[in-house]
Amino acid sequence: MTVTRRGALPSEPYDVIVVGAGVVGSAIARELARLPLRTALVDAADDVGEGTSKANTAILHTGFDAAPGSLEARLVRDGQRRLTAYAAEAGIPVEPLGALLVAWDAEQLAALPALAAKAERNGYDEDRIIGAAELYAREPHLGPGALGALDVPGESVICPWTTTLAYATQAVRAGVDLHLGCRVESVRPGHELTTSRGVLRGRYLVNAAGLYADELDRRLGHRDFTVTPRRGQLIVFDALARGLVRHILLPVPTALGKGVLVSPTVHGKVLLGPTAEDLDDTSATGSTAEGQALLREHGRRVLPALLDEEVTAVYAGLRAATEEDDYRIACHASQRYVTVGGIRSTGLTASMAIAAHVVELLVDAGLEPGPARELPPVRMANVGEAFPRPYADAGLIASDPEYGTIVCHCERVTRGEIRDALAGTIPPASPDGLRRRTRARGGRCQGAFCGAAVRALFEEAGR
Repeated sequence: MTVTRRGALPSEPYDVIVVGAGVVGSAIARELARLPLRTALVDAADDVGEGTSKANTAILHTGFDAAPGSLEARLVRDGQRRLTAYAAEAGIPVEPLGALLVAWDAEQLAALPALAAKAERNGYDEDRIIGAAELYAREPHLGPGALGALDVPGESVICPWTTTLAYATQAVRAGVDLHLGCRVESVRPGHELTTSRGVLRGRYLVNAAGLYADELDRRLGHRDFTVTPRRGQLIVFDALARGLVRHILLPVPTALGKGVLVSPTVHGKVLLGPTAEDLDDTSATGSTAEGQALLREHGRRVLPALLDEEVTAVYAGLRAATEEDDYRIACHASQRYVTVGGIRSTGLTASMAIAAHVVELLVDAGLEPGPARELPPVRMANVGEAFPRPYADAGLIASDPEYGTIVCHCERVTRGEIRDALAGTIPPASPDGLRRRTRARGGRCQGAFCGAAVRALFEEAGR
């Protein structure tokens, strides 16, 4: 297994090169790892999931509100089933909380039957409309004035960071080469990629470059879509806010997306966001005073007591919006090339189904798959608050006292967990990467207490 962040690249050609190590690209690499092929997964960043994937709203969707008949609707339904099963096998934390689409005025209330009908056309029939009395019985801290809701019990929250890492880890262990810090600068005929670290060659190419998918597509002669970076700002509230909300609270959706939600997270906190701001800059991941004010205004209406709680983090991510409300997945068989573009916030849920679809397209384009094989199992370190964690496992601590030595007291992260992450198949390239793997420095103090100790452990490991 090979993970590289610097140095020369292999001169031998790959069977398939996947550009983009976000959740979708990593899922595709994992699916290709089942086949006896030489596969490379390439990303400009120094870690997997460093782009859109790390700022996902972390919802495992049912696909109830996707456009009926769309590719997205089909892949989200299939992906939800696949990822739910995979998460249980791989130790990815998932909490099936259910969602409530809350209607705050007569127009929104009148829209609920159409949303329920759309869900039925999408093959989801577990939803139902509930009145205000039941809504407030189930969410007693909800702000005043709600008229009812669409209850969607199949929606869940998941850890997006662990999901991407699990895919990439399993791919690497099965023989995929992961080349990080490897920005694609040009593409010549025959899939000769000039990168910031040298030249890569491949017989087939998969473009899962996210915000940059349209740029790579144009380098191969296509102008099928344009990516518009859509910024989503978010606020994370401290663990003491967790008791205020029991479900994922969704607004009635608009043309810009699913809107601002209030949701518990698997890490024991509460998420408020995202905004939806169309920009020109693919690096504009900063938060703004205007965006934060909009979120707080929304939060004050939906869950007034939330605004009295401590804020743990403020961050922003960019989603790859395009001209159409569907995924832009296309196979150019004569070029042995597949584009995976326009993958929006549902891409996390659909990721495994997208991967299977892409491999089918590659085979249709002439890729000889060979006999499929079982992948080596992976079991990820648990970062979910609702599941057993090392600091509370007496048996684990007795066998290894490092799991009883807490380094990050806000998040109760131990030396043993940090040690394991630093020695992992894909070790973190930065303290932020370590935080996503362990939650260290992710609590209320944001590393003010443990930051020096975490940094020292990071540096001792030679990172």
